[in-house]
Formats: sequence, structure tokens, C-alpha cells
Amino acid sequence: MLRKIRICLQVVMMTLVTLLLLGIGFRVHLWAGWVAKLQFLPAVLALNFGVLALLIICALLFGRLYCSVICPLGIMQDCFSWLGGKFKKNRFSYAKEIKWLRYGFLVVFVALMFIGFAPVTTLFAPYSAYGRIVNSLFKPLYDLLNNWLAGLDAANDRYNFTEVQIWTRSVTTFVVAIATLVILGALAIWKGRLYCNTICPVGTTLSFFSRFSLFRVRFDKDKCKNCGMCEKNCKAQAIDFKEGKVDYSRCVVCGDCLSKCKFDALHYTAKKPVAEPKPVDTERRAFLVGAAVAGTTAAMAQTQMKVDGGLAVIEDKVAPERETPITPPGSISAKHMQRHCTACQLCVTSCPNNVLRPSTDLQHFMQPTMSFERGYCRPECTRCSEVCPTGAIKPITREEKTMQHVGHAVWIKDNCVVLTDGVSCGNCARHCPTGAITMVDYEGPNGTVQVPAVDEIKCIGCGACENLCPARPFSAIYIEGNEMHIIS
Repeated sequence: MLRKIRICLQVVMMTLVTLLLLGIGFRVHLWAGWVAKLQFLPAVLALNFGVLALLIICALLFGRLYCSVICPLGIMQDCFSWLGGKFKKNRFSYAKEIKWLRYGFLVVFVALMFIGFAPVTTLFAPYSAYGRIVNSLFKPLYDLLNNWLAGLDAANDRYNFTEVQIWTRSVTTFVVAIATLVILGALAIWKGRLYCNTICPVGTTLSFFSRFSLFRVRFDKDKCKNCGMCEKNCKAQAIDFKEGKVDYSRCVVCGDCLSKCKFDALHYTAKKPVAEPKPVDTERRAFLVGAAVAGTTAAMAQTQMKVDGGLAVIEDKVAPERETPITPPGSISAKHMQRHCTACQLCVTSCPNNVLRPSTDLQHFMQPTMSFERGYCRPECTRCSEVCPTGAIKPITREEKTMQHVGHAVWIKDNCVVLTDGVSCGNCARHCPTGAITMVDYEGPNGTVQVPAVDEIKCIGCGACENLCPARPFSAIYIEGNEMHIIS
């Protein structure tokens, strides 16, 4: 029964998390956004004390259920382990925990996380790793299906689906996602939950509490026939049937051992007053704390046209070299983003304007930055701040967003079509939502022309001017980021 309950919960949780990370529909974020808040590391970074208390109490009562039914990366590994069991049954055996690696990595991870070394946090955060896999590998497939359905709709004069542009936001993130999927899949098939019990910082942290859990798998020595089936089917490699012991710090309460025991010698029960002696814990307890989390909403796709009137192909824009990366409104600064973001890609998926993409810079590795080749940050959109589960992007209102200056526009004379092609333009000034750009007289080689002048006090760095500038491949006006966002 425990195993069946676990599988049902896994299906529900995996479905909700995947739909959320795919950005399917507006309502998904309304009734499924809580699954992102329930993840352990995002709750730590968001200082969400309520969620952390709930997860710790759950570990003290039931063991590491979090790793089995809440963590999407753990559920994904169970799927691979189940697949491996189809080729080779009874393939596991008891293995002692590798303490020096397990606890040593946790100490290093926590230290690097606090100093803001992004590559470690982003690579080994379990929820974020699954987010990258969905965003980089599964979302393009979903978008292909969406566009196929949009084509069928258009052929029948219906418009239930909107065609979206399929593009790779970051080759680096795509490669990391593939490597994560292959490595974790191979480990799960070969050694079950080896990653969760040796490398994963969340699993190691919860192990401090799960070893004291009230409910746990127990041996009935009078019924046990020493067949070893429980040990051979424990993907956590935490059961030593010869000694009749279970390493509760590594047990993920999957229930596989209970279903494989033919002699009813294993039971998942509460601790009794006269139960066996408590295991000696020589490790220090570590508590990671946190509170305040953002609410969630949904992402809506927008169609970007690459042709002018269906005739002339428009050359793609190329991103300029920015001295300071632009982080989304609500993120306060690039430094704040670096310290709090786990690069789960939820904001990237949810951005309806195609402005956010993963950074390739080592200092902000795979964390979201803004670039305006395919859209601009509309002042009325606050989607990324609403879905962020870690507090890296603080929740803001539409009014607050218009007062946050994430960057400022810079005019590049040599790229401006007014000077290079001898035509009048003013596109940047017409589309600036804050009126920060005005056209002024300029003495060019062919006489007086009108060129843009930027009022940095009014400019909020939305990128409308850069995105809508007709110059190709480099815009004649681009946004340079502010190290600290300015509130006007």
C-alpha cells in the first residue's frame, strides 16, 4: 500500500511540476504554482520558514518522503531505476554511506552558496536541474506539438492555439541539461539513488532529520527468513538484511522493500516506547532556514514574425556586448540575483516576451539575464516576479515596475540608419513607453538630421528601443545594465 500511495503522489507531483515548467496556460500557475514553493532549496533562498518547517516536520515524522514524492529530480531517477529493473532484477546490495564525500560536499555547497558562487548552486540544486531539463529538452517538443495544432486550427478557421517561435535560448544550458539527464539516468539505472544519497545537498540535509523519524521501515526478526530480497531491491542501498538494519538517513521511504518481502517481515510503523536503541548520531545537525515567497501566475506565448509582409526576410538581431548584465525588474541587482537564483528556468519559460535567457557568464552561470533581440520587457508585465520561488526576483506590481530602472539606453552613432542610409527614422522615440527618448537635430555628412537623445533619468531599461530599432544586425541603440537597480 505504501508503494502504491507513493507512485500515485509521484504521478500527480511530476505532472504538476512539468506543466508548470513548460509554462502551459495561464491557469496552471494559479492552481499549481505551489509545487515550486514546496521545493526545499528555493524555500531556503526565499526564507520561507513555513515551507521549511513543514518539510522538516515531515522528515521527522515520515522520513525522506520529500525525496520520493516532492522532488522532481528524485522522481525522475525512480523512473530510470524502474526502467533498469526491467533488464536486470534484484540488482542492488547494501553499501555503506560515503561520509567524507556526502557531508564534505554539503559543507562546500553551503559555503559556496553563501558567497554567491553561482555554478555550484545552479548545477547541483535538484529542482533547478529538472527545470533545465524540461525547459531545454521537453519544451521545444511541446512547442512543436503546439504549432502543429495551431496549423490544424488555422486550416479549419479556428484559433484555439497560437503559433510560437521555437529557439534555443542558451546552447550552454542545453548541453548542461543533456549531460544532467544522461549522467543521472545512468547512475539511477546502475546504482539507484546514489546521487541523492551522496551528492544532493537537499538529500543530505534532510538525512539529519530522517534518522530520527517516527515512522520507519522495521524488521520483524521472527518472520525474517534472510532471503535478501529487501536488500536487493532497495535503490537507496540502505538495507543490510544480515544485520536486520536500515540506514534511515538514506532510506527514501519508497516502499519497494515492503512489496518484495514475501514473509511479511518488514513493516512501516511508528516508533514504540520500548523499541530498539536509538542509533548513535555522531554528525552535527544542520539547519537551513528561510521565509517570504513569491506568488505564481502563468506564461503566455507571443508570435514573433520574421518576415516583412510575407516577402522580405528580416536579418536576425545580434546581442551587443554589455558591460553590466541586465537582470529582471524586482531582482534588485545582479549581485542579489547571483546569491539567490538557482537557475530553475521557471522565469525564462514564463516570460511571454522572450526577453529572459540563461547567462553563459561563469559568475551568473545559467541565471536569467535580459536581452532584446526577440522582444522587450513590457511595463505592464510582472510575470517573472510572480513565478520566482526563491525570492531572487521579488514580487512587484505594475506600478512599481515602471519606477525600477534596470538599465539605460545608449545610442551608437555608427549603426543608426539615419546616418548610414540617409533616411528619417525616430522608431526608438515613438515606441519608448516612458518618453525617455527624443529626436534632436544633428549635423550629419548630408546636412541636419534628427537623431535620438536619451534622458537616463526617465529611461527604465525596458529595451523597446533596442528591440524595435530597424538597424541590423546590431541595433543603433541598446540597453546597458545598472549594477544596482534605481528606484525613482
